[in-house]
Amino acid sequence: MSIVLTEAAAKQMQDSLAHRGKGLGIRLGITTTGCSGFAYVMEFADDLKQDDEVFEDHGVKVIVDKKSQVYLDGTEVDYVKNGLNEGFEFSNPNSKGECGCGESFSV
Repeated sequence: MSIVLTEAAAKQMQDSLAHRGKGLGIRLGITTTGCSGFAYVMEFADDLKQDDEVFEDHGVKVIVDKKSQVYLDGTEVDYVKNGLNEGFEFSNPNSKGECGCGESFSV
C-alpha cells in the first residue's frame, strides 16, 4: 500500500499545517457520494485511530483509514494551479471512471 505526494502537494500540505499551527498530518479518505460513487476527502489529522495506516512523503504524514486503503492504494496526489483555479488532483490507478464534473469517481 502506498500514497505518493508530488513536491507541490507536499508543500501545500506543509504550508496548511504550519498555518493551522497543529496536527499530525493530513487524513486522506473516500466517501460515498456523487454520480460515480466515491469522492476524495482531505482533512487535518490530530490523532491516529486503531486501523489507520500512516505514509510519509516529502516530510508530510498522510493518514488513511482502513476502509479507504483498498481504494487509494497507489494514488498520487498533486497540487495544481491552472489560471484562477487551484487545488489537489488525484491520479488513482484504481479509478475506472469519473463523473463529468470530476467531483466523484468509480472503481
